[in-house]
Amino acid sequence: MRLGHSPCRIPRRALASGFALAAVLTAARPALAQGSGDGFLFRPPAGAVTIRGGFDLARADSDVFKFVTDELTVDRRDFSSAAFVFDVAFNVSPRVEGLFSLGVARSTMPSEFRGWLDNNDRPIQQTTMFQRVPLTASLKTYLRDTGRSVGHFAWIPKRYAPYVGGGGGVMWYRLRQEGDFIDFDTLKVFPDVFDSDGWTPTVQAFAGIDVSLSSRFAVTTEGRYQWARAVLGRDFSGFDRIDLSGFAVTSGITIRY
Repeated sequence: MRLGHSPCRIPRRALASGFALAAVLTAARPALAQGSGDGFLFRPPAGAVTIRGGFDLARADSDVFKFVTDELTVDRRDFSSAAFVFDVAFNVSPRVEGLFSLGVARSTMPSEFRGWLDNNDRPIQQTTMFQRVPLTASLKTYLRDTGRSVGHFAWIPKRYAPYVGGGGGVMWYRLRQEGDFIDFDTLKVFPDVFDSDGWTPTVQAFAGIDVSLSSRFAVTTEGRYQWARAVLGRDFSGFDRIDLSGFAVTSGITIRY
């Protein structure tokens, strides 16, 4: 307001509407507090973004992995690694979401030939790297309502929201070995790099739960299994298709929008 003028007045109709809105929200919050996340949105969320991290247990069940683990000081479990997943979800219906996911799992392990030494009686060493990057689209179905609306004024999430889902897409992979190797025909040791990468189809199934911290935020924990196999490049000629399947358990933060 300006100096010298009387204070502005609030119209009675606006004041009454404000008191009515406050009364509705005040009455609704205690009634819905039990079993729900704190806070509210003014509409149901349109979707969510999730960032998760965890561990991916690689199945590593193909002949190239058997050869590597037989000849080198590497175990099948060494191909398992930390995993990171980024999800973007959008609502299809109140309990169904479309989901786009990008994941990364990468292991790097030093090794040496079992039972062999070079001409200087030193270990014959190399490094093996195994990486998988799935890019998928899925449908995600919640097993119960994820929240409830309070008139036209608020949406409050349920505390726990379990879900299942499945989908498919493509996976990029890379298997790379660099270091010293043995020519078993001449028994000579030579340095080299063996590398194979490419894209292949993948399918997946998953189940998890959202635990709401507030209307905007939740903690999401999920178990996801992916199936994939790919043809190896010429550096690994003679081997069957490489097994890229694995089971990942991850947890992270979901942000509703």
